[in-house]
Amino acid sequence: MELAFIPSPSRGVLHLGPIPLRGYAFCIIIGVFVAVWLGNRRWIARGGRPGTVADIAVWAVPFGLIGGRLYHVITDYQLYFSEGRDWVDAFKIWEGGLGIWGAIAFGAVGAWIGARRRGVPMPAYADAVAPGIALAQAIGRWGNWFNQELYGKATDLPWAVEITSTADGRVPGTYHPTFLYESLWCIGVALLVIWADRRFKLGHGRAFALYVAAYCAGRFWIEYMRVDDAHHILGLRLNNWTALFVFLLAVLYIVLSARMRPGREAVVEPGADTAAGDTGSAADKDVKDVKGVKDVKDSENDADAAEKGDASGATAAPEDPSGADEADAADDAKDAEGVTNGADSAKKG
Repeated sequence: MELAFIPSPSRGVLHLGPIPLRGYAFCIIIGVFVAVWLGNRRWIARGGRPGTVADIAVWAVPFGLIGGRLYHVITDYQLYFSEGRDWVDAFKIWEGGLGIWGAIAFGAVGAWIGARRRGVPMPAYADAVAPGIALAQAIGRWGNWFNQELYGKATDLPWAVEITSTADGRVPGTYHPTFLYESLWCIGVALLVIWADRRFKLGHGRAFALYVAAYCAGRFWIEYMRVDDAHHILGLRLNNWTALFVFLLAVLYIVLSARMRPGREAVVEPGADTAAGDTGSAADKDVKDVKGVKDVKDSENDADAAEKGDASGATAAPEDPSGADEADAADDAKDAEGVTNGADSAKKG
């Protein structure tokens, strides 16, 4: 008798009137928003413009969904094209089934297209969004919980997940929640990349490569625990081999990139600094214009004041004729005194 376990939802879809809200799709949507939000913050911190991450994501997300679905359908074609199956189900992405390898590969193609349109270096963009992608995976994995899929071997551990569905050959019971293991692992990967990027100033795609390598390391042992049908090669599941191969490629890229292009990019989005400078110049110009207008107004006020002063002086003269006469008398007295002094000097001489 199980003392504790994680219950699975009785259904993976809720109806809001005529609109179905599917848990799997809901988790993916939330994951995308989190990835774009965190990626945007990291991009701005690196010197990029706000909104660039979202603009490129418009290309990357649809490509990623298509690639993820294609990888799942190709590697698990028997679920859709074998006898008794309906091939139309291959298009029902809301029922689950996205391969992360195809999602990352095709998503990178879409991101590359968007980055070229924005004039942004693809490695710098990948470094900015890497932790966000890991968090999006962590959230998206809970969609498998809604669909009662991606569980491991039977167990009676307190954190086992209860499977109640009998669809597609499922056997009700309690199993290792591999979706939960992968979700927690992806959160750890996101934190690792953020820490390493701050500590070592990763650039030129190395933060993204670290995310890929760390994820593959966890995916290898989590994949080994799963019991759902999969193709095997030399005793290992296909995704185990894929994780191992991609892990080696990511590590090789980190080593070679660090030797060939050490440090990180000084500019991640050409024109971002210029745009900021232009904004500052415009602000300075506005301030100068305001000051200029103020100076002109002050000059006009001074001129008006001078004109008023002259006018008042002109009108004051006639009103006080005695003052003018006294001034003239004083001048005449000085002149007379000067003549007298000059005469006395001549006599003495």
